[in-house]
Amino acid sequence: MNDATERLLRARVRPTRGPVMRQRWDDLFFLHWEYDPAALQARLPAGLTIDTFAGKAYVGVVGFRMNAVRPAFLPALPWLSYFNELNVRTYVRDASGEPGVWFFSLDCDRAPAVAIARKCFGLPYEHAAMSFGPGLAQACRRAGRTETASYAWSATAAPQATTPGSLEFHLAERYNFFSVRGGRLLRGQVCHPPYPLSPAIASRWSDLPLRWDGLDVGGRAPDLAHCCQGVAIEAFSLTPAHA
Repeated sequence: MNDATERLLRARVRPTRGPVMRQRWDDLFFLHWEYDPAALQARLPAGLTIDTFAGKAYVGVVGFRMNAVRPAFLPALPWLSYFNELNVRTYVRDASGEPGVWFFSLDCDRAPAVAIARKCFGLPYEHAAMSFGPGLAQACRRAGRTETASYAWSATAAPQATTPGSLEFHLAERYNFFSVRGGRLLRGQVCHPPYPLSPAIASRWSDLPLRWDGLDVGGRAPDLAHCCQGVAIEAFSLTPAHA
């Protein structure tokens, strides 16, 4: 087992400190495109390096429903705790080699959640008009934009955990994210069971969120598509990252 795989496995170990939030991520889709590593590296803050697989870098569009989002010791609130999210991401390491996710954007249709995530976690959340269903389908129109990104997907095989060392493992097994707040590079951590992933067919897909964030895939279809029914999440407080 190589060092990169071992680091990803270690990252999913639950921290000993208590979580600050609990939630569910349900009805997820994952679309990925190969992308020029140097172009992505130029978009990262100091202290982060693009994490490649067999020399290739990837950008992803990941959409899902966030359910029962609440502080760790409080109940969910019907008017605040349930919403949609769609994020644009790539995969990185900090100066110590810790693997994680860098978000270019996170679209969300609940304004208070956008404000809280921006202030408390330093994440680039954007308010958007979003819808989900019927079936497995999601639509997103970011505030200030006129076009709508639309997605529909279906699984093509039974879900299973990814194999350590595989490309799917490299993309899915990400329990850290990085953000910048007050000029400092920070690391957040989540804990959940390994995603039970299924390969998927995307009958509708869009590269609009990538283009909104200044990323150009030339209009080509995703190189990889997966989906997951959902997982329960614990989220932990931010800590300084190794820059």
